[in-house]
Amino acid sequence: MPPSAAAALPADSSFDLIVIGGGINGAAIAREAALSGLTVLLLEQDDLCAGTSAASTRLIHGGLRYLEYGELSLVRESLREREQLLATAPHLVEPLEIVLPLTRRSRRAPWQIRIGLLLYDLLSFDKSLPRHRMLSRAEIGARIPTLAADDLKGGAAYYDAQVRYPERLVVELALDAAANGATIATRTKAVEIRAANGQVEGVAWQSGAATGFARAKAVVNAAGPWVDDTLGGLSRRRLIGGTKGSHLIAERFTGAPDDALYAEAASDGRPFFIIPWNGLYLIGTTDERFDGNPGAASISRDEFDYLVAETKRLFPAADDLEASVRYTYAGVRPLPNKDGVKTGAITRRHLVKRHRDVRGLYSIVGGKLTTHRALAVDCLRRLRRVFPDLGPSPTAERPLPGAVPASERQALFDDLTRVVGTDEAQRLWQTYGGRSRELVASFDASGDLATKLAPDVAGFVGELVFALEREWAISLVDLLQRRTMLGLAADFGSRAAPHAAESLVRLGYWDETRAASELAAYREFALRFAVPSKRGAAISS
Repeated sequence: MPPSAAAALPADSSFDLIVIGGGINGAAIAREAALSGLTVLLLEQDDLCAGTSAASTRLIHGGLRYLEYGELSLVRESLREREQLLATAPHLVEPLEIVLPLTRRSRRAPWQIRIGLLLYDLLSFDKSLPRHRMLSRAEIGARIPTLAADDLKGGAAYYDAQVRYPERLVVELALDAAANGATIATRTKAVEIRAANGQVEGVAWQSGAATGFARAKAVVNAAGPWVDDTLGGLSRRRLIGGTKGSHLIAERFTGAPDDALYAEAASDGRPFFIIPWNGLYLIGTTDERFDGNPGAASISRDEFDYLVAETKRLFPAADDLEASVRYTYAGVRPLPNKDGVKTGAITRRHLVKRHRDVRGLYSIVGGKLTTHRALAVDCLRRLRRVFPDLGPSPTAERPLPGAVPASERQALFDDLTRVVGTDEAQRLWQTYGGRSRELVASFDASGDLATKLAPDVAGFVGELVFALEREWAISLVDLLQRRTMLGLAADFGSRAAPHAAESLVRLGYWDETRAASELAAYREFALRFAVPSKRGAAISS
């Protein structure tokens, strides 16, 4: 059972490797290193996946638009990793067909799109997904009859994949790392990376009132948009030039498509997506320079209006779209600092920077959800300077903890259905995968754990206990937003939150004062995700 907090971290400790940052890249590096036999400490100032990794468009994709910039090797790497994730995390990563409409105003002609998709198929020669197909004007019109037809020329359909909950992907990476000896310390800030005589010594940390120092032969700074802040004075130049990406989450609006769409904005030519997700619609993203606090990033009114206007251009009947938006989210991409370069042209390729002035110190710049494992493999390859005995990657084709072989999935689903019913069985599979067996088995130990949070709310009390005791969750935000995923419903968890807090009081995990504090913190957290004009209103109690 993994520790639930950093309290178990001694004030003075030693490891082979310290990884700073509990997003997708940090968790992947910690897993890769632990499975390679290194002793590893992962430090995260907040909770796992509390930053950029949770603010993506939730796609596992090859990067079709990267072909425009000639990044063929990045596309090939992404497509290879996409295929691996479909096999190693089938409960979290699912195939997604995407329709690409073409209009008379599109920057590229149908023949150019065809060539691009042919190349996309060629670069994914080992894929399990279907090849692309071109669609005539009549075919795309029949498939999506509500699509604006005035200047529609045709379109295409191709496959990528969707990761419904990247939050769960990060948790499972951390679980695999911990199962192989890694120490996961959340709510633990890396206060200072210390070095002497040109050699990294370790990291001074703080967790609440507790402080300490962890020694290590190597430190990897995978703090995402906080990379420069974490380095302090150890770097002579700025590494990160972050851009903000914002999204809308809406209920079904008039004319909403059943298909996922990859479209081109009329106002600036930027690509954006309209994707069915979690029973809702995910619309995004934007790409704006951002120099503020990454932890406070939120959608601007201009971004909101931009995404609404471009969606309504595609679906003219969607007069109710703005009223259908239930919440928003935004995050800062930790891209390389490139002054004077168009944001869309900045590479999404990762960089593992070796700090030549401080031996044993490395920083991660860039990267994306899809290629987290490839980044981790690259990082460990570079760490052979410090650890020359490291062997080949141990994670190639290694399933995540919740993965279940295809031949066993129906039996698992049938077992879950007998206990919790069809709808909840499907939700548990998409959240925990095969670990649902372990979760449901705990229901037998206590009748309280098998109790639903409320008759009209999805989820079981046992999920809260499971997250607190086995998945490092601490706060109500952790529980609803990054473990049970109940906080990503249309109401942003407003109905589940008070029931969850009440349940934990009844079970003795929290007292009334703690529960009230957690509810207040959850409402404060929710404000950043509200529609801009409604940002003054908190979720109901």
